[in-house]
Amino acid sequence: MTLPEQMSGILLVAHGGPEALVWSDTIAVPRPKCGEALIRVAAAGVNNTDINTRTGWYSPDVSGPTEEGATAESGGWAGALEFPRIQGADLCGHVVALGEDTVGPALGARVICPTNQARPTADNPFGFVAIGSEYDGAFAQFCCVSVDQLYDVTTSPLSDIELAAMPCAFGTAANLLSRAGASAGSRILITGASGGVGLAAVALAKALGATVTGICAATKSGAVGKAGAEATIARGEPLPKDSFDIVIDVVGGPGWMGLIDSLRPGGHYAVSGAIAGPMVEADLRRIYLRDITLHGCTYQPPEVFAALVLMINAGQVRPLVSKTYPLREIGTAQADFMSKTYPGKLVLIPPEIPQ
Repeated sequence: MTLPEQMSGILLVAHGGPEALVWSDTIAVPRPKCGEALIRVAAAGVNNTDINTRTGWYSPDVSGPTEEGATAESGGWAGALEFPRIQGADLCGHVVALGEDTVGPALGARVICPTNQARPTADNPFGFVAIGSEYDGAFAQFCCVSVDQLYDVTTSPLSDIELAAMPCAFGTAANLLSRAGASAGSRILITGASGGVGLAAVALAKALGATVTGICAATKSGAVGKAGAEATIARGEPLPKDSFDIVIDVVGGPGWMGLIDSLRPGGHYAVSGAIAGPMVEADLRRIYLRDITLHGCTYQPPEVFAALVLMINAGQVRPLVSKTYPLREIGTAQADFMSKTYPGKLVLIPPEIPQ
């Protein structure tokens, strides 16, 4: 295709509320450098990562739950962002150009990439960069991605919209389960089980042969059961003690110690989110006397995402997409996401490219 000089998309111009997201029809179309591919974005998922990055929730200056909408100017996990930034951590698109002297997916290939992309160093073996945070992402008609982070999903039976719902949610869930050592027969408790990561964790744990219990609103227990949970516990209800081998948590908040108490001695707790609040109270005796292992999970080894892509291409997993929106309606989409009205994922569709 002949590449246009300009594209439409959403610019994040500062940390803040939805007003910090500005539509523009005059964004320069990026040109891929050596080692990069230019991707025509087909669809982009809505997720907590982009919202938290927009508000600055990852800053230590914010201590409340994500729903409070508190903002901070001090940046996120990697410090202050460069503005304007094109966010969009969930990507499905098609390769339209390669940088000079670059070997990568074929032109026209349908691709996805992990949200958190491994960049280990000698000083930090868990180093990573995130698309839509450290560099521009999928909330526009085009974006550039390093070819070593692209995975070909051309043969997958899933639609572009379904594929765009998977990198952040399923990639995070796969990493949590891997780090916690989930396997056939594991008894696993999953918080936020009706959300994107939660439903993905339910489906992937079920595929492993684990026995899954999900915590969710009672009205969403049907979706969680359909994804593979054998039982559900209504959000806010007491948890059984000493009952699970693994807890997969994206919620945190005041109920955190109940999650630890629900683990059997020797159990594993893995966390990659804290939508109910990042500050928790703990009885350390209940951790060390029962040999509980805690896993903080952000860095994703490439082999974890590669194994997930094999399942995606084989059609072994499929996300629940509840609603789609034109990219320009990102404010509405993110508000709907934060309201927790819909189970699963919401997906944004960028404007068509004139031919």
